[in-house]
Amino acid sequence: MIQWEIPLAERMRPSSLDQYIGHLDVMGPTGSLRVLLEKGVVPSCILYGPPGVGKTALVRLMASVTDRELFEINAVSAKVSQLRDLIEKAARFKALSGRSAVAFVDEIYHFNKGQQNALLPSVEKGDVVLVGTTTENPWFEINKTLLSRLLVFSLKPLEKDDLVGIMNNALSDEEKGLGKLGMKWEDGVLEELASSASGDARQALTRLEYLVRVISASGGSLLSLDRVRKELPAAFVRHDKDGDDHYEVISAFIKSIRGSDPDAAVYWLARLLEAGEDVRFIARRMIISAAEDIGLADPMALILATSAAKASDMTGMPEARIILSEAVIYLAAAPKSNRAYDAVNQAISSIRKGDIQRVPDHLINGNPDYRYPHDDPRHWVPQSYLREPRRFYRPSEMGAEARIAQRLKRYWRRFRDGRDGEV
Repeated sequence: MIQWEIPLAERMRPSSLDQYIGHLDVMGPTGSLRVLLEKGVVPSCILYGPPGVGKTALVRLMASVTDRELFEINAVSAKVSQLRDLIEKAARFKALSGRSAVAFVDEIYHFNKGQQNALLPSVEKGDVVLVGTTTENPWFEINKTLLSRLLVFSLKPLEKDDLVGIMNNALSDEEKGLGKLGMKWEDGVLEELASSASGDARQALTRLEYLVRVISASGGSLLSLDRVRKELPAAFVRHDKDGDDHYEVISAFIKSIRGSDPDAAVYWLARLLEAGEDVRFIARRMIISAAEDIGLADPMALILATSAAKASDMTGMPEARIILSEAVIYLAAAPKSNRAYDAVNQAISSIRKGDIQRVPDHLINGNPDYRYPHDDPRHWVPQSYLREPRRFYRPSEMGAEARIAQRLKRYWRRFRDGRDGEV
């Protein structure tokens, strides 16, 4: 019974390279890291990836399959004295065995600069093989001096087939897994579970163990699709508001609007909402998208996005999802132009390069030479508004901007022939 108190995900950690599933680029039969491990070589490195993709399991394999001592420490709770003790143990192991021990620092980005620098001498001399794991981008979180001495292996969320294979092993394994329960499962059940786990093996095994225990406790032995859909908690949505998932999903959201794909845009909106993202943050990004990517091709887009931001803020969730969905679909389906965005950027760039013009005399308040456009029947007069003409705005032929372009061509020669002439 004691075994059942240990979570299935912990019990099912692989004990050989052949049992390790996923990340074929580095751990497949010809993967670069696997080739080294089979030769007994362990490089000092960082394993970078989200939770549940096999980082800790891989570190422990790196030590066991190369017959090296493993000294483990968690950077979240470790003290400086514990770090020094780890380094000293590793140095003694090398002195006795002639082989470098593996110093495993979990969540290494939690170490401050001084703690990270304390590892440098031992890594440089080869007293230890440093293997750190991190869910945060190491190029931002790890000292450059330490990072320059390490390889970085990026481990992505596991594929659905990987998760299916891991769960299949757990259901069949009678020693560490669930095999003694004699469970059977319908076609598609493991795929359903894998889809709900968001590439996280720990989450997949936790969900599997929960369902198997529920079914077994009620005297059943069949994992059916109907039972899975009835009993399974809501799908696990991987989304760290301060991490890579946040930036990746919001990037996909904005790019789907820019790319005029309303289905993709609504999907990413739903992902953000289900992950508990701040509604105000989503609305702000929609306002920016309306101005940057749609612009004057549809001037109503900015008005609608701004109205949606206010309305969703007033109503809150869950009703805000309807308002945001309406606005997102409108923005994605709208004609696109970034010419207003380009115009102001070009004007700012010109000023920063020294293009500083004095205000023309006739535009200064009280100057009698100024001609008031509304005195003309056309509500326009040929008049200079810069001492030296410039061309920053180049309207597109998209949506309402095409009409703007035609109107400007009637007024200014530079909009007819592409030159910078004023009239």
